[in-house]
Amino acid sequence: MKILLLGKNGQVGWELQRSLAPLGQLIALDRHSSQFCGDLSRLDDLADTVRRTQPDVIVNAAAYTAVDKAESEPELAHTLNALAPEVLAREAAKLGAWLVHYSTDYVFGGGGDEPWREDDPTFPLNVYGQTKLLGEHMIDWICPRHLIFRTSWVYGARGGNFAKTMLRLAQQREQLTVINDQFGAPTGAELIADVTAHAIRHVFQNKADDKTLAGTYHLVASGCTTWFEYAKHVLAQAQKIQPALTITAREVTPVPTSAFPTAATRPYNSRLDTRKLQAVFGLTLPDWQQGVDRMLAETL
Repeated sequence: MKILLLGKNGQVGWELQRSLAPLGQLIALDRHSSQFCGDLSRLDDLADTVRRTQPDVIVNAAAYTAVDKAESEPELAHTLNALAPEVLAREAAKLGAWLVHYSTDYVFGGGGDEPWREDDPTFPLNVYGQTKLLGEHMIDWICPRHLIFRTSWVYGARGGNFAKTMLRLAQQREQLTVINDQFGAPTGAELIADVTAHAIRHVFQNKADDKTLAGTYHLVASGCTTWFEYAKHVLAQAQKIQPALTITAREVTPVPTSAFPTAATRPYNSRLDTRKLQAVFGLTLPDWQQGVDRMLAETL
């Protein structure tokens, strides 16, 4: 099996380099790669890369993810999140290859308190969500063999993340204020990468079921929390792991989303129903605390 990975140095892409390597020949690219093009903004060169590498699977872990900046750069967000997936879908369809792509809970309207199902009506609240939804549509229309994984609240041990930010601020400030009316499940890049590798292996072992297996799936850790409760868990767990850690913040105060105005509207409800993913691929997704605790143990 030959796998073409785009976005190798992002949070998910970095973990995918590890999880996909045992499956076959892995060609991992980022936007700075020289032999082949991994830059999603260079659409013609991107198509040429697929034609030259002839992969069995394309895994697109690259995207425009600057949610607030997308409001002032809609054309660039559209190119990276919609036009590039369209190019990949067309080239994958020509080869009969599988296309694995990552999307977001931001395709939904963000209201209510029930987890979103894959077939629920979409209503993105911002440019980022709009462009990601259009990318989904392009893939669904063009490429029969596709897996779209919608996820949310993604973090990785490599690079910055919410937990690391809270720990840094807690050592600098006496009080933290954290949003307490947005709900979701912190989901590790490591979990996303491992599930991706499992799903790819599964589809190649069950080729007769292409039409049954192809489609959109929700992929997040189990459970639900708020950014406020997430922050409290991080601080408590960090002190368990490293008792000598100096935490200056004596109070963590919950505040509404309105306390932190942003250019892009944020959803209140980022819960995703993962029953389809677990049933089709025979998986049990761990509680969100498990991944966060492991990440903290690795980074502290």
